[in-house]
Formats: sequence, C-alpha cells, structure tokens
Amino acid sequence: MLIGRHAATTRTLGAPANWNRDADVCCVRLPIADMASQSGPVMESAWLPTPEELERLAAGAPIILGVLGEYHPPVYLTVGAPPNAA
Repeated sequence: MLIGRHAATTRTLGAPANWNRDADVCCVRLPIADMASQSGPVMESAWLPTPEELERLAAGAPIILGVLGEYHPPVYLTVGAPPNAA
C-alpha cells in the first residue's frame, strides 16, 4: 500500500518519540485527518493499493491490518470515495 493524502488532512504524524531508527522498521510521515465521531475523536489516514495489490484484492485476497505492540486499539477499515468523486 502507498500512503495517500486524506481529502480533509489536518496534520502529519511522524515517528513516536521513543522510535529506535536503528532497530525498528522505517517510520515515515503520515498525513491524517482529525475527525469527530459519536465515540470521540478519530484520526483517518488514506492508503492507495498498488496495481499488484488491486489484482490480489480482485482475486479475493484479504486486507490485513497490522498493529505494533501487544494491545489492539479500536480501529476500522473502509473504502473512501474515488479521487474524481470529490
């Protein structure tokens, strides 16, 4: 997946303060949109599948969500609007 830019981007996140750049995987800047929901604040980011990933998705491959650590925070996955629909 490629990092996209959410239509309502409000800020960009960097690596956490305790990120060990020598031992941990690469952590690049991530544009996010700060949103409100009935459950409280939400941060959304946009991700764009590569052509190869689109082929695998069309063939029935699942979307995998990875969360670093041992605690799984509440998350969700959805499909946004196509670029020309905005």
